Amino acid sequence: MKRCVYEIEKQFHFSSSHVLNGLPESHPCGRLHGHNYIAVFVLGADELNEVGFVVDYRELDSIKNYIDNELDHRHLNDVLPMQPTAENIAKYLFDKTKNELGIKEIVEVKISETPKTWASYRP
Repeated sequence: MKRCVYEIEKQFHFSSSHVLNGLPESHPCGRLHGHNYIAVFVLGADELNEVGFVVDYRELDSIKNYIDNELDHRHLNDVLPMQPTAENIAKYLFDKTKNELGIKEIVEVKISETPKTWASYRP
C-alpha cells in the first residue's frame, strides 16, 4: 500500500437506497433499504505544488457535483454498474475520480454506511 509524504482528505455526504442481491431471504440487506453515506476521498503527493497544496480543495468540486447529481437520493442498483456494496462503491468512486474526473492524486476512497461501519479501496 503506497503511502505518500503528504495526504489530504475531503468528505462528501449522500443519501441513497439499495438492495444487495444474493443474500439469504432472512438477511435485512436483501430488502430495499437506505443509508446516509459518507465518502472520504484521500489524495496524496510526495511533494506539494507551488502553492503548498497536495490539491486545492476547490479542484474537488467535480466529485461533489458527480455525487450530488448521480448518487444522492437515487437507488444505487439503478445507477451503478455493479452490486452496490460499500466495498464496490469505494472502488467505483476511486476509479471514477482517477479515470473520468482526472484527479490523479487520489490514493484511497472510504465509504461509511453507518456510524460504525467503513469500507475502503486503496490499490
